[in-house]
Amino acid sequence: MSEFSSDNPPRSFSGAFLAAVAVAIIAALAGLVWSYFLSARISRQETALADANQQNAKLAADLRETDARLRVATEELSRSLGLTQRQLDERAQAIIQRENADSRRLQAAQQQTAQQVAAVSNDVSNVKTDVGGVKTTVAKTQADLASTISQLQSMRGDLTGANTLIARNHDELVELEHKGDRNYYEFSLDKNRRKPVGTVSLELRKADPRHSRFTLWIFADDRRYEKKDRNVNEPLQFYSGKQPELYEIVVNNISSKNHISGYLSAPKNAPVPAVTGQ
Repeated sequence: MSEFSSDNPPRSFSGAFLAAVAVAIIAALAGLVWSYFLSARISRQETALADANQQNAKLAADLRETDARLRVATEELSRSLGLTQRQLDERAQAIIQRENADSRRLQAAQQQTAQQVAAVSNDVSNVKTDVGGVKTTVAKTQADLASTISQLQSMRGDLTGANTLIARNHDELVELEHKGDRNYYEFSLDKNRRKPVGTVSLELRKADPRHSRFTLWIFADDRRYEKKDRNVNEPLQFYSGKQPELYEIVVNNISSKNHISGYLSAPKNAPVPAVTGQ
């Protein structure tokens, strides 16, 4: 039994040792493998770091070049902006001055327009007043005319026997003219002197101022008409023209044996002489 016991221990020591050696070898191999992978990784990191450094250096150079270009551009832009700003200031000042001048002109024009409007308003007021006065005057004149016409004497014509309005003086003749239905020609005649009146001729043959009677010759259409021993303000009628129309002569005044005055009444559509004798 003692021999059996003394032989087993060496075998047990040898197995443990071998196991330890095996573990050591495995650990060494694992260390070598880890070292290899670690070394490869470190190499890759170093390569990447070198590339990064190279790129950083390039970027830094590009950045310096960009900074230089930017400074140049900034200086040029500053000079350009400075010039533009001056121009803008000058333009703005010119615009302000023009606006001020336009404003002054506008104010002056507005004042002038206001003055003109006020003057026109005054003129319109004056015209309205004048028109009112004219209307009043016209109305009064029309009333006076109507009153005068109503007072005009109606006399019987020596040919037609019909009554006709006559004027006994110049003022009444003016009122007759205002009616506008006939043409009137005033005349004054000296004895034995033929005188054109309107489109006819008249000649005084005899005058009696004491009895207000006269004798008159009328020359019309190459004919002679005699109005003998007629009275003042008596309508003396005769016909004349291609289409005979009624004419009237009224003697208003016999100033002497040699002078009378009155008027000729002619139809409105009768010929009008170029020159009317008096």
